[in-house]
Amino acid sequence: MLQRPKPSDSEEDLLREQEQFLTRGALSAANVVRRPDKRRGEAGEGGGGEHNGEDEGRQKDVVTIEDLPDQLPSLTPAPPKKSRFKASRVTFEDEDAGERLDRHDTHISAVLSRIVVSAGCKASIILSLKIGNGKLCISGSVLHKVADFPSPRLVSGQGLGGPDSPGETMRIHKENQTRLQTMSRSEIIEEQKKLLSHLGCFCSLCVRLCVCVSVNSVKPQKDWVHMDKLEPEKLEWMRDLPAPRRKGTTKAMEGRFDFAGSLIPPTEDLPTHLGLHHHGDEPERAGYSLQELFLLSRSQIIQQRSLALSTLANIISKARAGEYHSILKGSVMSTLLDAGLLFLLRFALDDSVEGVMSAAVHALKALVVSAEDEECLDCTFSWFRGLAAFPLLPSAQEEQDEEDEGLEESLKETAKEKEERRSDHDVARQDVVKGLLKMKLLPRLRYILEVLRPSPRVVQGVLDILIRFARHSSLSATQVLDCPRLMETVMSEFLPTSWTATSSPHPQSVYGLPQASAMKLLRVLATSGRHACARLLNSLGVRERLCRLLSAELSELLLETTQALRITTEAYRLWAVAAAYGQASDLYLVLYPALVKALQSVQRALNPSDPLLPLQLQRVLALLSFLTQVTHTAGCHQELQAGMVSSQGEECPPPPPVSWGHVTGLQASLLGHLKGFVKSSNSSFVFLIKSFGSIILLFFCHTRSSSVLCNVQSSHQSPETTPSLPGLACPGWRDRPGLVVPSSPFPLLTSMGLLLQTITGIHKGLSCKVGRTEESARTATRGEIPIDVEVAKHASLYHQVALVLLSWLLPGSEMLFDILNFLFFPVSLRFCLLVCLPSSEGHSGGPEAIELGQLKLCEETQHRTSPSLQTVGALLREACVQLPSIRGCFLSQLAHLESSVLVSRDALLGHNPWINSHLLPELTGPTLPSDWPYLPLVSLYERTGLSDGGALTVEELPHGALQVVTHCLQWLLLLEVWREEALKVIPPVAKLARLSCVFLCSSDLFLERPVQKLTWGLFRLMTRPCRLDALDLNVPPPGLASFLDLYSALLAQYEAVSFGDWLFGCWLLLPLQRRYNVTMRLAVFGEHLGMLRSLGVTMEQLSIPIERFTSPPEDSLPLLRLYFRSLLTGTLKLCRCPILYVVALSHVNSFIFSQDAAAQVLHRIAKSRKILLVYKISLYLRKKSCASFKLYSCSF
Repeated sequence: MLQRPKPSDSEEDLLREQEQFLTRGALSAANVVRRPDKRRGEAGEGGGGEHNGEDEGRQKDVVTIEDLPDQLPSLTPAPPKKSRFKASRVTFEDEDAGERLDRHDTHISAVLSRIVVSAGCKASIILSLKIGNGKLCISGSVLHKVADFPSPRLVSGQGLGGPDSPGETMRIHKENQTRLQTMSRSEIIEEQKKLLSHLGCFCSLCVRLCVCVSVNSVKPQKDWVHMDKLEPEKLEWMRDLPAPRRKGTTKAMEGRFDFAGSLIPPTEDLPTHLGLHHHGDEPERAGYSLQELFLLSRSQIIQQRSLALSTLANIISKARAGEYHSILKGSVMSTLLDAGLLFLLRFALDDSVEGVMSAAVHALKALVVSAEDEECLDCTFSWFRGLAAFPLLPSAQEEQDEEDEGLEESLKETAKEKEERRSDHDVARQDVVKGLLKMKLLPRLRYILEVLRPSPRVVQGVLDILIRFARHSSLSATQVLDCPRLMETVMSEFLPTSWTATSSPHPQSVYGLPQASAMKLLRVLATSGRHACARLLNSLGVRERLCRLLSAELSELLLETTQALRITTEAYRLWAVAAAYGQASDLYLVLYPALVKALQSVQRALNPSDPLLPLQLQRVLALLSFLTQVTHTAGCHQELQAGMVSSQGEECPPPPPVSWGHVTGLQASLLGHLKGFVKSSNSSFVFLIKSFGSIILLFFCHTRSSSVLCNVQSSHQSPETTPSLPGLACPGWRDRPGLVVPSSPFPLLTSMGLLLQTITGIHKGLSCKVGRTEESARTATRGEIPIDVEVAKHASLYHQVALVLLSWLLPGSEMLFDILNFLFFPVSLRFCLLVCLPSSEGHSGGPEAIELGQLKLCEETQHRTSPSLQTVGALLREACVQLPSIRGCFLSQLAHLESSVLVSRDALLGHNPWINSHLLPELTGPTLPSDWPYLPLVSLYERTGLSDGGALTVEELPHGALQVVTHCLQWLLLLEVWREEALKVIPPVAKLARLSCVFLCSSDLFLERPVQKLTWGLFRLMTRPCRLDALDLNVPPPGLASFLDLYSALLAQYEAVSFGDWLFGCWLLLPLQRRYNVTMRLAVFGEHLGMLRSLGVTMEQLSIPIERFTSPPEDSLPLLRLYFRSLLTGTLKLCRCPILYVVALSHVNSFIFSQDAAAQVLHRIAKSRKILLVYKISLYLRKKSCASFKLYSCSF
C-alpha cells in the first residue's frame, strides 16, 4: 500500500513514489474532470457550443474531490466578476508559470534588466542595481567626454557570463571611452535623449534624479499620474549625503550612538547599509541621539520601540561603567533621568507587546542593577561581618517646608504624610528606587512573572531588579515581601520542591526549575531584619527548600553542575543569615549528616585542575560561614538558659535548639582541613602569617602608599554615579588592585587578626605565646599594667594606627571604638609617652626637650624672643599625667553612642539571638567627625553660645566646663606635637575656627590660667612659618558659611569682654595679614574702631612677622581712606595699638609717595591741613630702625 508523502520527503522521494504509483496502475483518490466556465457560457462534458474547437486546444486539468461543493459559499451575495483580459491571453500546456510571470513583470528592476543598448550607439549609460534589505537602490552615471578613467566606476561585470568577465568589463569600458572621445557634445546629448526615450517616463525620472542631474532641472510632464507638480523639498532626501565634518573641529556636537551603545565620532563615515542614517537634522552623521531614541521609544512601530529601548539599555550600561566620562561633556545618567527616563521605562513595561516589555526590563536592569557591585558583595560574604551590608540609600537631603514654619509640633505633618503628598517626579528625582516603588512597579513585575511568563533572560532581569530593591532599605524589602502574590510566585515557579531534569543546559523556559537568583533574593530579604527572615522560614516554606537542596548530593539535584553549585551556595548563605539571627538552628540537627559529609569532601572538591574551582570555593566558603554562625548561636545557649531562669517574667529570647555539645564535633574536621591547607601552601603563605603584624600596621598607617592592599587607583574609567542612585562604585574591580580582588591577602589578615584578638582575650598569659618576649616587662609607677619591652618599642606605631582607625569607623562598628580607646587612652600609655615615645621619635630628655625645638620657630625669621610663657615641654608632661582624665572627658562626650556600641558589640561578639538586623545603619559618613579632637570644645560652644542678631549673648558656663576645656586643649597639644599626621585631615582654617570657641564660650573662660597657657602653646604651634603658609582664610571652614561671620563674632566679643587681653588680641591680628581678604580689615577700621583703644599687642608679643602685614602695599582705596582717617583723628595711636599703628603708617606712606593720581590728591589734603604726617612716619620709622619700610623724603 502506498503511503502519503511526508513533509520531510525530498524531491527525489516524491519522484520515486510517483513512479511507483504509475507503475502499479492503481486508482487515484481524485478524478480529473472538465469544469465548464459558466462566465463564458461553456457547457460541461458532452456539451457543445461555438467554442468547442477552441477549448480542445487549451483544456485544463481540474482536480475534484467527492462531497466538495463546486463553489465556495459566499458570505454576501455579489455578482461574479469577469476578467476582460483573460480571453486575450494565450497559454500553453507546457509553459512554465514562473517564466510567464517574469515575462509580464512590470517592476522597475525587470524593466531595467531588459534594456539593451545597440552596438552602434555612440553614447553609453551604465546602470548599477543593488538590492539589499528588501530595498532597491539605483545609481547611474552619464558619461560625458572624459579623457581617462582607469576603471569602470559602476560596472562590476557580475551579469556577464564566462570565466573572463572582469576582462570583458574592462574591454567594454575602454570601448566606451574611445567612442566618447570621438563624439561631440551635441552627439552625446542626442544619444542621451534616445536612451531616455527608450526607458519610459518613470525610469527616465529615476535616472535623472539619481544621477548628476539637478533636482530643479526635472520638468513634470502631463502624462504623469498625480505628478504634474514638482515639489523639490520632497526630493531632498534623494540627494547624496554631505561629507562628514572634518577632524579638528572645536564646535560642540550632539553625541550619537550606534545600536550597541558605542559613541560614534562625528568624523566617522559609516556605510548606509548599517541602518544608522536617518532623515534627521544631521542626515550626514550616523547614529541616534538621546532625543531621537526617546522619540523612537514611543513610536507606533513595534520594531522601532524595541530597538530604541535596547539601544538605551546599552547606553546606560556603558555610561555606568564610565566609558563616556572622558569623551562627553556632562553626565549621561543625569541627562537621561532629567529627561524622564524612569517614566519612559515604566510606560514601556505596560506595553502589550512582549518584545517591547522585554527591552524595557533590560533597560531598567541596566539602570538600577550593577552586576559588579553584586559580584563584589558575594565575594565578601564569607569575610568577617561580611553578611552585613549598608543600605543603598541616597544621601539624606533635608528640605525646609515653608508650610510648617511657625506651627506647633503637634500640627506639623509627619514624614510619612509629606512623602505621600509628594509627586512621583519629586520622589524619583531624589531617590530612583523609591520613585519606582511609588509608581506601582512591584505589581507590574509580579504580573510579568505570573501571567506573561517571559523568557529566561527577562526572568533573570526581574529577579535582579527585585534584589536591588531589597538592598535599598528595610522599608523597600518589606514592600517586596508585602506585594500580593509576588513572593508566592517566586517560590512556586523558581524555587519548587520538585522538578524534572532538563535535556538542554539552556532551557527555553526556567519555570518549574530552581534559580540561584531567586534564592539570593530570599537571602537579601532576610538580611533586612529578623522578622523578615522569620516570615520567609515559616510562611513561605523556605525550610522545605533548604532541606530539599542541601540534603542531596550535587549529582542528585537533576540540575546542570554549574547551576547546582550556584543554588546550593546561595542556600548555604541564606541559612547562614538565618543562623546569624539564631533561627533555623533546628535544621542543623536534621541536616547534620549531610553537613559532615560536605565538610569531609572539601579537599576533594577543591581540585586545582577543576574548571569549576571558583564556584566550588564559593560553596565551601558559604558552608564555613554557616558553621561559624551556628557555632556563635550555640555559644549563647547557656547564657540564654540562665537568663530564662533569672528573668522572673521579663522578656528574654528563648535558648536555641543547638548547644555547645552539638558543634564540638566539627573541631577535628576543621583543624584537619586547616593543617592540610597550610601544608599544601607555598612558603609565601607562611611568610604572610609571620609578617601579619607589620603588614596590617603599615596598611593602616601609610594609607597613601603603593601597597597592593590599599592602592585602588588604576587606569580604569571611574564609574558614573548619580546622587539619586548610589552604588558601591565597583566596575572593573577585578582588573585593578584593591582589597576585594582574589589575590588580595586582606581576608586572611582580618581572619588572623580576629584569631589573635580572640586568643589574647581568653587569658593574658596566652599573649606571651603569640608575641616573642625577650625581657621581662617593666612596671610603671602607681600600679600600672606591666608593659612588654617589645610592645613599648612599637608604642608609637600602635598609637598612630589607633588614631587612623578611629576616624575611619563607620556606622555599625562602634564597638571597635570601645576597643581602640584602650589603645590610645590606656593607663599604661602614660609610661610610653613619658619614657619610650620621645626617644623613639628623635627626642631625648623628656617632654621638656620639645621646647628646644619650639624656641627656634621665631629665631629663623626674626631676632627676638617670644613672651615668657609656660614652656611647651612642661605642658606636655602635665598632659601625659592627665591622660586618664582626658579619656573620661572624651568618653562622656560620646555617651550618645552607647546604644550603637551595644548593638555593635552583639554583632562583633556573635550574640546572634540579640541581633535584630544585619542591614547596617544608613551610611552618612564616619561615626565620628574628622575633627573629633575638638568635639568637647565645639559641644560646649553649642550649649552656651547663643547668636542673636550679630551680638553674642553668653550664658553661665555649666559645672565642670573649665575642666572639660582644659582636657580638650591638653589632648590637642599632644596631637599637635607628637601626632601631627593624625590632624592633617583637618584643614588649618577649621582648626582656627574650632579653637576660636575658647573665646566665644564665655566672657572669662579664656582668662583662666590653664586655658590661657594651653591656648598660647597652640597659638605658637599654629603660627609657625609652614603653618602660616598653609592657612587659607578665604576657604569657608567646614560647618560655616564663611570665616568672615566667625571673625565678626570675635570682634564683637573682644569689644565686650576682652579687657585688652594679649592672647585674644593676637588671635584677632592673625586674620589681618595682607594676603587675606580685605573685608576683615575693613570691618576692624570701619565697624569696630573701639577695639583700637585696647588692642595693645606689641611686636615682641606677636609671633607673626610684621612683613606679613605690610607687604605688599595696600591697594584698597576705601581701606586706605580709613587708615588715613584713623591716623588724622588720633583714633589709632602708637601707645594703644602699636601693631596696627605701624601697619597703617606703612601702607599710607607707600600710597602717598606712589605715582597714583589718587595718592597725589591725598598728599595735597595733608599739605593743606598742615599735618606733617609724612614727617611723623619718617621719624617713627627711623626711631624704630625697621628695615621693612621704605623711607621717603618730602618738602611741603
